[in-house]
Amino acid sequence: MRWRPRLRRKPVASDSAAASDSAEGDTTAATDLVPHVRRADRFTFQDLVVEATADIGSRPGRLAMTLVGTVLGIGALVATIGFAQTAAHQIERQFDAVKATQVVVSPGETATASGGSAATARLPWDGVDRVTRLVGVVAATLVADLSLGDDSITAVPVNDPSAPAVASPALVAATAGLLDVIGGQLVTGRMFDAGHDQRADRVVVLGARAAERLGINRVDRQPSVFIGGVPYAVVGVFDGVQARGGLLDAVVMPMQTARAERALTAPGEMQIRISMGTGPQVGEQSAIALSPGAPENLEVAAPSARSVLGDSVSADVNVVFLILGGIVLLAGALGIANVTMLNVIERVPEIGLRRALGATGRQIASQFVVESIIIGLLGGLLGAALAVVSVVLFSVAQQWTPIIDPWIAVGGAVLGAVVGLVAGWFPARRASRIEPVTALRGGR
Repeated sequence: MRWRPRLRRKPVASDSAAASDSAEGDTTAATDLVPHVRRADRFTFQDLVVEATADIGSRPGRLAMTLVGTVLGIGALVATIGFAQTAAHQIERQFDAVKATQVVVSPGETATASGGSAATARLPWDGVDRVTRLVGVVAATLVADLSLGDDSITAVPVNDPSAPAVASPALVAATAGLLDVIGGQLVTGRMFDAGHDQRADRVVVLGARAAERLGINRVDRQPSVFIGGVPYAVVGVFDGVQARGGLLDAVVMPMQTARAERALTAPGEMQIRISMGTGPQVGEQSAIALSPGAPENLEVAAPSARSVLGDSVSADVNVVFLILGGIVLLAGALGIANVTMLNVIERVPEIGLRRALGATGRQIASQFVVESIIIGLLGGLLGAALAVVSVVLFSVAQQWTPIIDPWIAVGGAVLGAVVGLVAGWFPARRASRIEPVTALRGGR
């Protein structure tokens, strides 16, 4: 037997009460239908976007002209920032390519009672082997300035008393890795090697200006220079040094040769070539490696991790280019505003018809704002893309390293949308205030 719910029977009402209930029921039913009708008539965001994009595509020529201004504005801004970053990096490299890769270690000095100074430490003869084991060290060399005393450096074995007196070139002692550290290039011949140094061979290399002064421009005939009357074979001539430019006026002999022939008691200083950014680390560790018992007795000149000069140049270049980019972007924003205003003026009858059919002023304004935002976004995307391509192509052509922050490109596209929003606000506001009757009559 199946269960059936019991229905409560309502009492029978009078005819007037029934009619009243019927009216209330009709009213309730009508009220229930109102939200559904309103939902059907609501102008959704999807409708708004469709309406705005449909009008954009209907005028391709005007769209192209509008995009030109936006593309130029955003493209100029992103490109100038990219060029500023790339140029600043290149300028920084030019300023700091040598300075940021050089560490100089020298003995500390202390004042003496006689008013002079005395070294507080000595650099070890095997200092190169100690330092080259450190991480970040590319090459190292020991250097010492030698005193000539009464001796002179000439290219002929006999002094001519009738010849005019000429100042002798400077005399310097160094280890075999000198040119690797100072970035010099051989013009002719070769650099003396570790074998020459260990054997204390009487060989020298000449700086380009010293060689010109001594009249030596080739080494295939095995020329010699005479230091205090002692001959030394010239094995090479170097030029193009990036550090210690004074060596171009010097005659350089091996360190052990100077120790044996010129009574050199200790190296004068150590010059180290390092990888970019390892200055603080190498500076601290090199002092410990060269003088483990008293590293504080050595003076270390090491570059910081980043050059203050490079930061200053980068900031100045960025400011200049940002100002120029902002000016161009302002011109692009004015172009969007002018085109949007012209669009509003031309579409006054359409706006009036839509207002007469029930569109609100807010919906009209939203349509023009969205249209401007889409135009600005398209212009921003195209401008940012063209700017990035321009920076890369220009950097490759100049053999530079292109430097551009990816967020700059993304920000350029977003900025294009923001510019479109700002530029379209006033025309949209004007469009929302157009009265239907005035618009349909052809008024402005």
